[in-house]
Amino acid sequence: MVDFANMKAAIESEFPGWLVWRSDAGRWYATRTGDLTDAQLQAGYAMTVTADDSTGLRELLRDQQDKDAGGSL
Repeated sequence: MVDFANMKAAIESEFPGWLVWRSDAGRWYATRTGDLTDAQLQAGYAMTVTADDSTGLRELLRDQQDKDAGGSL
């Protein structure tokens, strides 16, 4: 089993601009390290995403990454 520190480092490396942590309850979180504009927030960009596990977190971060790649906000 991969330990949390290694998994955290791998996700943060894969998704620059995000800080990853896990709650005491075991939920995974990622928060952007930069600010979003009001337009980005209204377009569905998230400052923080949460998932039950690292796989779900990666999926949510990919969704956000797709917004970043396709958007001009």
